[in-house]
Amino acid sequence: MTRRSVLVAMSGGVDSSVAAAVLVAAGYEVVGVTMKMHDAPEVRGAKHGCCTVEDADDARAVAAQLGIAHYTLDMSAPFARSVVDAFVEGYAAGRTPNPCVECNRHVKFTELIDRADSLGVDMVATGHHARLRDGHLVRGADRAKDQSYVLACLELDTLGRVLLPVGDMTKAEVRTTAERLGLRTAGKADSMEVCFLGAGGAAAFVAERVPVAPGPALAPDGAVVGTHRGAELYTVGQRRGIESPLNRRLYVHATDIASNTVTVDTDPPLADSLTADGAVWARDTPAEFDATVQTAAHGRAAPARVSRGEAGRVGVEFTASVSAPAAGQLAAIYDGDVVVGSATVTGSLRRRRR
Repeated sequence: MTRRSVLVAMSGGVDSSVAAAVLVAAGYEVVGVTMKMHDAPEVRGAKHGCCTVEDADDARAVAAQLGIAHYTLDMSAPFARSVVDAFVEGYAAGRTPNPCVECNRHVKFTELIDRADSLGVDMVATGHHARLRDGHLVRGADRAKDQSYVLACLELDTLGRVLLPVGDMTKAEVRTTAERLGLRTAGKADSMEVCFLGAGGAAAFVAERVPVAPGPALAPDGAVVGTHRGAELYTVGQRRGIESPLNRRLYVHATDIASNTVTVDTDPPLADSLTADGAVWARDTPAEFDATVQTAAHGRAAPARVSRGEAGRVGVEFTASVSAPAAGQLAAIYDGDVVVGSATVTGSLRRRRR
């Protein structure tokens, strides 16, 4: 019987290293690839995100340890177009895109599958902590590391070509496996930041690319309570960056790019409902159904009533108030641990103060 082949995305981290090792042990014909998405930001010698020369060297060394071929693929053009430019354009329009979601949606998996096709390779694999059951995406065994949220945007036909070898493992088990195999990435720290932003974060990155100007920070009643550095640099729920004589923590509730104003309050913004569009469904559902909905990568899924509208529109009514999501974030819809679908948030209705 001919061995099945798989193209493994090796970022240079421990998860993708172990993913490749698991597939080698399972008898697959494995080819490792490192995707160069951008020129990695370096600040004072510290690493920010992935895609550094060190990461590529680590991936190459692990591939050599495992006895598999390794290649570096330049994905900088589609990444710049579909992720970086979209990120800046989103902030400039008052939205807050999730770059990891957009990378998975538009670049990482589509490009990886295209390369697999060109090489005659059957499957693709990554080191994400999520699982696949009967072709459906399921939360990873390690709930603290679960990454099903950032994969919830993927179409079923894409998931049909994907393997997620570490999804059934806890992070501790991944590191133990790497140590047992003597992989050089066994003790490597996780990359937690958005890979292309650098130490200055989103605000500094956007400010270098979009004209911004200071403006008034408004209370919900319209009174001026402080100043901001540019409405494009703020997102719903943000707690820093407002200059105010109130000497109290202020949360961003809304931004208005046209008037260059930011509305703030002393309480965090809550939402009872949201609207979303661009829905991707993993299975047939009724027009209305009960589910849990997660609106942030590290957030909790909350019970809700979900309504399917026309042209990919979705409405969500939460059972209890949740932290208000920013427009541009993904709403991942779950039935227990199984991803039912996803859509991109267009707005939310906040609870009024009594």
